[in-house]
Amino acid sequence: MGNGARGILFCVTFFPDRFAAEKPRSYPMPMNDKALTVLLVSDDAADASLIRDALAAATEDEWRLERVGRLSDGVSRLGKAGIAAVLLDLFLPDSRGVETLETLLEVTPLVPTLILTTRANETVAVQATRRGAQDYLLKEHLDGYWLPRTLRGVIERKAREEAFFMEKERAQVTLNSIGDAVLCTDIAGNVTYLNVVAEAMTGWSCTDATGRPLGDIFRIIDGATRAVAPNPMALAVQENRTVGLTANCILMRRDGFEAVIEDSAAPIHDRAGKVTGAVIVFHDVSAARETRERMAHLARHDFLTDLPNRMLLSDRVENAIALARRHGTHRAVMFLDLDGFKQINDSLGHATGDKLLQSVARRLVACLRGSDTVSRQGGDEFVILLAEIEHAEDAACSAEKMLLALAAPHHVAGRDLYITGSIGISVYPDDGLDTETLIRCADTAMYHAKDRGRNNFQFFTRQMKVRAVEHNFLEASVRLAL
Repeated sequence: MGNGARGILFCVTFFPDRFAAEKPRSYPMPMNDKALTVLLVSDDAADASLIRDALAAATEDEWRLERVGRLSDGVSRLGKAGIAAVLLDLFLPDSRGVETLETLLEVTPLVPTLILTTRANETVAVQATRRGAQDYLLKEHLDGYWLPRTLRGVIERKAREEAFFMEKERAQVTLNSIGDAVLCTDIAGNVTYLNVVAEAMTGWSCTDATGRPLGDIFRIIDGATRAVAPNPMALAVQENRTVGLTANCILMRRDGFEAVIEDSAAPIHDRAGKVTGAVIVFHDVSAARETRERMAHLARHDFLTDLPNRMLLSDRVENAIALARRHGTHRAVMFLDLDGFKQINDSLGHATGDKLLQSVARRLVACLRGSDTVSRQGGDEFVILLAEIEHAEDAACSAEKMLLALAAPHHVAGRDLYITGSIGISVYPDDGLDTETLIRCADTAMYHAKDRGRNNFQFFTRQMKVRAVEHNFLEASVRLAL
């Protein structure tokens, strides 16, 4: 070994009470429940003696010293529990140079290692610190002051490193376990971190994204205008507060896939309270938004035909009346009832009846303008709003068009079905000033169309109302007489 240097392997551990009865292989020292154990591997008795004396002279800690002479013996000892630190000379009888450290770290990667060296071999010791050793100590400093302090320093430093690693690992596991995406930037707006959810949503891995501008990774647009949305990180840093993302914000993934997102951005501070970056937390709300929209749609549309239901029709008629009142125009409401539908439904089954209703709905919609509304009221009854008409004849033309469309064969369940309709028409403002009145008058006119032989339309007249009142009075009188 060059320069007369000899190999020394040195370890430190907390010494539990259960080992108090064991006799160390060499250099026994006073013990208590706070004592530390030192394992020394060396074929140089002089260096070992210096270490023993230096530890014995320590005043702040008590040490227990063990010694073996070869690296292989040291590896065997380190394979057992209780080792807290390693003091290693890189030149041993069975190992030389940095490879000595590498062999040791394969067995005890978590044990702090302190290299013992001479000035002649200091360059090799520096290389060892770059490979995983905590530090190195010159043999000239093996005294009761430097050695215990240096050992205590590497033990505490390693403990802090492990604590920091565990804290970071727990944070990493936590961030990867939550359902939200997390993205961090530095003060310049460059990405510093993405959790796994953020990686999936942006299409960027954390490795590829780190160091890139936020705008390259977190591409967001306004869902309504398709314009680039404001950078939430910049606003959070500028105003030094948590800010919400733009409403209806869409995230553009790396491959072009779009997702609606929600949540916020907040500034990151150092210990002095200075803003050093920002963290953006967001999650995909596409499915939730689709569900809400679907539920809202179902609440206002017929489940079978997907036509507007009574609630939506009422809103549209009220809006149409308000516009007609403002502009002095007319509106028409039609009440349509299918002729002979019950016989088809009863004889061919409800499934065939449902398909026929869907066919009727499609034909009615095709007959009208986009501004008009076809609504299914239930059963085989439909109400139609003509959003704007100049004259009553306009409503008559629409009614004739619908009757012709309904009369054509409906191909349902492998057969042609034939059906007609009876339509009653009421006009705003002549027949009523509100939704309920207009629908009721159209319904009355529809019954007169039925009485006139079906497959026709009738406009509401005041005489119809008189006859309806008389008819209702007679029915009420008969029920009272019974």
